[in-house]
Amino acid sequence: MMITTLVQAQRPATYDGDGDKSNDLAPNRLFIGGSISLAFSSYSFQVGGVPEIGYSITNWLDAGLGFNINYFSERADPYYNGNVRYHNFNYGGGPFVRIYPLPFLFLQGQFEHNWVNVNQKYMPEGPEYSATYKSNSFIAGIGYTQRIVGQSSFYTMLGMDLMTDENSPYRDYNGSAYPIIRAGFNFYLKPSKK
Repeated sequence: MMITTLVQAQRPATYDGDGDKSNDLAPNRLFIGGSISLAFSSYSFQVGGVPEIGYSITNWLDAGLGFNINYFSERADPYYNGNVRYHNFNYGGGPFVRIYPLPFLFLQGQFEHNWVNVNQKYMPEGPEYSATYKSNSFIAGIGYTQRIVGQSSFYTMLGMDLMTDENSPYRDYNGSAYPIIRAGFNFYLKPSKK
């Protein structure tokens, strides 16, 4: 019983909305944040960012909008990709939902609509091709965080695009989905003082 009392004493008042029982949006539950990505290999380089804005609806549920912007390049190699040099730039966004079955674990679903600008050139003196595509993705992921509503937090997430759109920025040139790894921060606009 003493342990239960001590554990309850550690919960900040933000879990109960700081005593505010009105139906208005509580400013201590509104957050902004996002993540950055950086990847490279012997053939490719990728850099991007995913800013987001959201609201902690309950202690176990967040919802909001995420945006993304990414740049990807792949060098030409006759044995790897038919000696074609790729440059891709994509941007887009969509709504997300995070469910916290445990305070440190979340499940995320995010629908995204993306615009993908592709430029490829057959090396060394071949033709060059450019196009813009639209694509839809549904990213399902699982993540780890040290989340307390009303306080800033860090998170990491591993996700996968569950849709099969061939123009998805989360698929390789063969159409195979690859893992999406994100790490970032969220900051509440009115942090809890407790």
